Amino acid sequence: MPGLHQLKPAAGSRRKRKRVGRGDGSNRGSYSGRGSKGQLQTGKVPFLFEGGQLRLVKRLPFMRGFTNNFRVDYTPVNVASLNAFDDGAQVGPDELVAARLVRHADARIKLLGDGEIEKSINVSVHACSASARAKVEAAGGSVTVLDAADVVEEDGSSE
Repeated sequence: MPGLHQLKPAAGSRRKRKRVGRGDGSNRGSYSGRGSKGQLQTGKVPFLFEGGQLRLVKRLPFMRGFTNNFRVDYTPVNVASLNAFDDGAQVGPDELVAARLVRHADARIKLLGDGEIEKSINVSVHACSASARAKVEAAGGSVTVLDAADVVEEDGSSE
C-alpha cells in the first residue's frame, strides 16, 4: 500500500488549465478564444447584465405584501365527511388520519359546517365553526375543542 506522499489522483480526473495568449503556435493565440472585437472581448460584463435592457432584479416588485409569522394553519374537515364513522364514535385527530380525511396526525384540524351529518358522533378538534358545532349537536353528538389554552376569543382574552 502506498504512503501518503505517494498518492496520486485517478487517471483523467485532473486536467491542465488552458493557457491562453501564448502565441499562435499554441492554438490559443491572437484573440485568445474571445473572438475579434466586441464587449465580451474588450471588457468585463457585469453579472446579470442584459445588454442595456432593464435588469430582471429592477423589473420585479420590491417588498410588497406582508407575512404573518404568527399565523396558525388549520386543516379543514367538513361535517359531511364525518358520516364515514359509526354512530356514537369518538373521533379525534388519530381517527381522522386513519380514515384518510387528514394527512398528518400533528396537523391542527378545524371542523367546518359544509354538508349534513346523520350520525351522533363525539368530535375532538382544534377549532370548530359555529355552524359545524350546531349541526353536530343537532344530530345528537358533541364537539370538544383541543388546546383550549391556545384559543383566543374575539375580545382578546384567553379561554
